Amino acid sequence: MIETGLDALLDALKTVPFLFVAFLFMEALEHYSGHQTGRWFAGARKAGPLLGAFMGLIPQCGFSVAAANLYSGGVITLGTLLAVFLSTSDEAILIFLGHPGQGDLIGKLLLSKLVIGIVAGYGVDLFVRERGQKREIADLCHSCGCQEAKGILRLAFRHTLRIFVWLFLITLLLNLVLNLAGAERLAAFLGRDSLVQPFFTALLGLIPNCAASVLLAELYLVGGIGFGAAVAGLCSGAGLGLVVLFRMDSDRRSCLNILLLLYGIAALSGLLVQLTGL
Repeated sequence: MIETGLDALLDALKTVPFLFVAFLFMEALEHYSGHQTGRWFAGARKAGPLLGAFMGLIPQCGFSVAAANLYSGGVITLGTLLAVFLSTSDEAILIFLGHPGQGDLIGKLLLSKLVIGIVAGYGVDLFVRERGQKREIADLCHSCGCQEAKGILRLAFRHTLRIFVWLFLITLLLNLVLNLAGAERLAAFLGRDSLVQPFFTALLGLIPNCAASVLLAELYLVGGIGFGAAVAGLCSGAGLGLVVLFRMDSDRRSCLNILLLLYGIAALSGLLVQLTGL
């Protein structure tokens, strides 16, 4: 048990530098250029899904939160919102960065999420009519407690510590399961490369917490899920964006439809990736 705990701690500590640098960059970006985000989208609505998909690739859920606010205020289209949600990388990319030799995997994953976000975003905008109701844009990012802390260094450290704790606990749990059952048994239990797996992981990705993306990344690294299933789960993982959307938008039916649409696109995209062997 002690050895397993130490291994989990060391694995988690390896990711701390990557986590901190990424969060520091994101906090600086959000603080010093965040007010321009709405103007960029409002001035280029036709390019919204393309721009949103690229912005979502940055490893943090800040842009998904911003997109939820902008959509609720009528600034961006539903396609742009889904493009951001689907391409949101969250913390999984940072987890992969903490493991040497994963450069090809990261590039392949980012490209898959980018293409899915762009295609789905423009596809939705073609077939879904614009919503008529618009509301005033407001900053609803109160639940994270960011307004209570001062300075981007403190914010970056807070986010890093939070992810580190989740990563350590999940890594510890996975190590214990692997020691008891073995990687092959875990993969068999989850149905490695089965057609059902992307639908399960897409459902797991809907959990509005970084723990879901961390779990998916770790499961892929230990061979518990296939690449298609990882894509499905990480595409549906919009982080706190879904929480902000449901809190901002009073139309619960519309929010539920968006949730189901996000899940369906993510699961089917993961299934397609799995079937084509990409």
